[in-house]
Amino acid sequence: MAKTAFVDTDECIGCELCATNCPGAFRMNDDGKAECYDSSGASEEEIQSEAIDVCPVGCIHWQD
Repeated sequence: MAKTAFVDTDECIGCELCATNCPGAFRMNDDGKAECYDSSGASEEEIQSEAIDVCPVGCIHWQD
């Protein structure tokens, strides 16, 4: 079973790194916060290295 990424929007500062690095999985919502709209839009490795690992506030997590 594939992992699903989740953005804690209460912690998100709207830096857009995840949406820029993984546009197939992340986008910015109307409030200027990131959201993961499609975890299958990028590989788990790409989401980990290009979104989770570079998030300056650590608000992107894997959920079961």
